[in-house]
Amino acid sequence: MDGDLGDFLRSRRARIQPADVGLTAYGRRRVPGLRREEVAQLAGMSVDYYIRLEQGRGPSVSDAVLDAIARVLRLDETEHAYLRTVARPRSRPRRARAAAQQVRPGLRLLLDSIDRAPAFIFGRRMDVLAWNDLADALNGFSRLSPTERNIPRQVFLEGPGRDCYPEWESVAAETVAYLRLDAARFPSDSELCSLVGELSVKSEDFRRLWADHQVKEKTHGIKRINHAVVGELVLPYETLTLPGDPDQLMVVYTPEPGTESADRLSLLGSWAAPAAPPRSTTA
Repeated sequence: MDGDLGDFLRSRRARIQPADVGLTAYGRRRVPGLRREEVAQLAGMSVDYYIRLEQGRGPSVSDAVLDAIARVLRLDETEHAYLRTVARPRSRPRRARAAAQQVRPGLRLLLDSIDRAPAFIFGRRMDVLAWNDLADALNGFSRLSPTERNIPRQVFLEGPGRDCYPEWESVAAETVAYLRLDAARFPSDSELCSLVGELSVKSEDFRRLWADHQVKEKTHGIKRINHAVVGELVLPYETLTLPGDPDQLMVVYTPEPGTESADRLSLLGSWAAPAAPPRSTTA
């Protein structure tokens, strides 16, 4: 998406104070953080070169230059990878309209074999593509339309949102941070652009978080969920990249056996067992 590189660099300059990198702050600063001239100095490049880079007018940039900027701006590993992606738009995949997302039959069987933990697969744009029975009992995927089976829409627009997540602010920030990574990988995915536009128009919270330019992989953590039937669940989760399709991720909630959350999930699963909804879709 246009302007990603410049906006990202400006947001990262703003969070670092001159004293953090051994500089003395002289004079009044119109904006917080480091000036472009200071970043250029610390990274060992000309001011003009850095300004052109931040404005998106620079030539093809080397790994060495990006590494130097990442060092000055104290980027973590995910942010560093994101910088490399948005700094080289010509090398990114260009998809005017992404192909329909398919879940392989073997992965559907794998989901079905996980009978003691909620598990589901999501793809580009964080569209939920397939799930097992317990994930359906937990999230109600089979009751949603394909458009509604989208994690950002559920967090910001369609779903119970704040009522569902006691730590909604954290869930919302993580969702936006991952969606921005997706946007960097597929800048011309028209459906993704439409999704970001819709969320930006309809949700002030999304607009605020999107403007922060945070980026974060969805790897593992703990999700707290208020379920209408069984109450609050504290669910550790693991996110797995699927071999053969790096655009798809499997999320598995892994409550420790014997905990209250595990017992409540077991109860939820027993109540939902008679239902046998379809567990996959095409997006």
